[in-house]
Amino acid sequence: MLKEKVIVYTGGTFDMFHSNHVKMIDYARGLGDILIVGVSTDELVCSYKSPPTIPFEERIEIIRALKQPDIIIPQHSLEQTQLVKNLHIDAFVIGSDWLNKYDYLIDLGVKVFYFPYGDGVSSSKIKMQIAENYQKIRINADNHSNPDIN
Repeated sequence: MLKEKVIVYTGGTFDMFHSNHVKMIDYARGLGDILIVGVSTDELVCSYKSPPTIPFEERIEIIRALKQPDIIIPQHSLEQTQLVKNLHIDAFVIGSDWLNKYDYLIDLGVKVFYFPYGDGVSSSKIKMQIAENYQKIRINADNHSNPDIN
């Protein structure tokens, strides 16, 4: 019975969870019968970029609250060969910012899909916008006149 099921895997940091994350998970859900979502651990994320804003324990709970995934697991590595073999993954979905990085999975019989994030929302953009807005508020607060002092 399980042999007839298409198993799809998608993974990511899912920091500053936003609509493009939802769209990618929805896309992955539509490709198969069983959806496994991997959430990158803090240690993994720190191995290739700055630490996530939201800790791993919080990020994985956000993904657990979604209706789309059947299984949620920690993602400890960017190298996915063993995971694909162990979990019998048929399709692998990742954001287009990783374009061509997972093509090696094709040799294992896995269909690889690079989800197009486009120019929309991203965790990095959200972080930059928060920093910019904070700076504007701080400048305004520092430069306004005090009505109590004449």
